[in-house]
Amino acid sequence: MLLLLLAVLLFVQLPEGVDCGPIREAEGALQKDWFSRVVHYMDSNPETLEELMTRDHAVLEGDIVLSSDRNAAENIWPTLEIPYTISWELASRTGDILSAMAMVSEQTCVSFHKRTSETNYLFFKPSKGCASYVGFISGEQPIFVAPQCIVGNIAHEILHALGFHHEHTRTDREQYITVLPHNIMTGMERNFKMQSGQTFDLHYDIGSIMHYGSEFFSANGLPTIISKSDVKDMGQRNKMTATDIEKVRHLYNCGGTKKELKTEISGVKEEEEEDAVLHLVHDVLSELKTIIKGSVSTNKPEEDHTPATAPPPASLQHLDSATRGQNNTS
Repeated sequence: MLLLLLAVLLFVQLPEGVDCGPIREAEGALQKDWFSRVVHYMDSNPETLEELMTRDHAVLEGDIVLSSDRNAAENIWPTLEIPYTISWELASRTGDILSAMAMVSEQTCVSFHKRTSETNYLFFKPSKGCASYVGFISGEQPIFVAPQCIVGNIAHEILHALGFHHEHTRTDREQYITVLPHNIMTGMERNFKMQSGQTFDLHYDIGSIMHYGSEFFSANGLPTIISKSDVKDMGQRNKMTATDIEKVRHLYNCGGTKKELKTEISGVKEEEEEDAVLHLVHDVLSELKTIIKGSVSTNKPEEDHTPATAPPPASLQHLDSATRGQNNTS
């Protein structure tokens, strides 16, 4: 559709016989303006291009590839350590793809590693837009990367692959945003339909990396979504918000971020080390006490070993008392 739109915009002709210079100049200026608008749209909203420019597979909401298994969106990956491969055609984008994976892994318990022989893995491959399936589908699971996809766009698609939908489709959205149907491209209205889903009781996040931008699927360059509050980062693709991170932690039962886990492990090690030091100090002190005691015992003055007159036994004392000392038999 976008290619058709582009063709119409670029090659629209004025009625034949119109040769007036000013009109021709105006026509050229109009075509240039439309061309600029289309290029700007493609650069600004690459997550919509897969649906607009391809018929290879069914796509919804611009970048969600539909699976034949309707329950696939409910599936999460069976492992926290997800294998991946990158198409040789995206060799120049390796840094961006790795950065996108790091954006997810550094703040959650989900990690990514190069595939060896695993059956289930992510496969980053070139395409006309940024797109992904939602949730685990098993086998080779593609994530589509177009030239316009920046690191944040790729991270957005990775989160789709982990099982997350767009934030703007939440059923409580009308408290926070207004959708403007009259500005939406014909036939694309379905991409703004509300969907029921798991929210983990987290608040609606207009700044989420999973939220649509204001001009997604705009037919006229005007907003298709406006915020009811003074929010400037709707549709941002620079970072995962705190809510985005919490959603991953909840869905994958993370105990905390890797940094927090590392700190916790470090804390345990420090505690163990402190206990070991205390035991060592205790042993040293005990040894010192033994040494000091032995030293004092060695330096004691010699005792007088001359036998002392021992007191008479109690029985003899009792006899003396009874005989008034007259028990002497000598």
